[in-house]
Amino acid sequence: MLVAVLLFILGLLFLIKGGDWFVDGSTGIARAFRIPEILIGATVVSIGTTLPEVMVSATGAIGGHSEMAYGNAIGSIICNTALIAAITISFKPSKVDKKSLVVPVAFFFTSFALYAATAYITGYFSRIVGSTLLLIFVIYIIVSVRQAINNPEKGSDEEEQNEDDPEKERPLWLNIVLLIIGAALIAVGARLLVDNGTIIATELGVPESVIALTFVALGTSLPELVTSVTSLIKGHGALGLGNVIGANIFNLVLVSGLATVLAPFAIPAQKTLAGINASLLVDLPVALIVMLILTLPPLSKGKMYRVQGIALLIIYFGFCVFQFA
Repeated sequence: MLVAVLLFILGLLFLIKGGDWFVDGSTGIARAFRIPEILIGATVVSIGTTLPEVMVSATGAIGGHSEMAYGNAIGSIICNTALIAAITISFKPSKVDKKSLVVPVAFFFTSFALYAATAYITGYFSRIVGSTLLLIFVIYIIVSVRQAINNPEKGSDEEEQNEDDPEKERPLWLNIVLLIIGAALIAVGARLLVDNGTIIATELGVPESVIALTFVALGTSLPELVTSVTSLIKGHGALGLGNVIGANIFNLVLVSGLATVLAPFAIPAQKTLAGINASLLVDLPVALIVMLILTLPPLSKGKMYRVQGIALLIIYFGFCVFQFA
């Protein structure tokens, strides 16, 4: 099993570096063609940081490991919110523009309502559900781009702050190489993660869904962690919050949608609580609760509080303990 653990870690490293290079290459190419900075952030960067989840879930679904696809999407939402955003808020709460949160928060809870309804009513994610989720993803991107166009002043500020970014100094051919190599590393890393995560789960007698909800979810959420920590260091905590909420939307509509279209699956039932599927009693409710804790205060008061972060970290700790109990 030692080899599987080492390959699992290698897969995580490939995902992290691959996602980093993919985003660098994408933003470099976009800037070379003078695409506004805010449009890059609303589309390419947000999708790029979610690519690890996309590849892991798609690979898992195609390989017949629906537990990995489902668990990674829900687990990443919980990890992004109750660990990554929680760390940022606990160390440095910040003010938030309430208006900028309305659209992404509305899209998240609308998508979650569809996702939860499917889980509780049918327990089966069909291609129709997957296609609907992907349609929501397309609509979200269109709305985000239109918002960016209608608010060019925000984009110009960001561009002024990033005049010395290395992406602007790299030649176009190097950005293309970074894009290709990054995509390749993500694909290979996803395969290593799924295959060896399955082996580790089997050897330890731990359900695949638990591995996906914890270790795989944490690994694929590392790009969001890097973004949030960097934003915190630079004094832009709200930026990290936006990245987390955006990534959570993509986990629901892009990650789950693509995996479902490729290979429809039923809700994993490897872990039960009082004879009932633990995912329905714990995983989905926790995902909803942590997002409510994260978004309600800034939506109502326009700022975040340290107590939010502490509460979210406690919930995440309890969630992990439950998964391995």
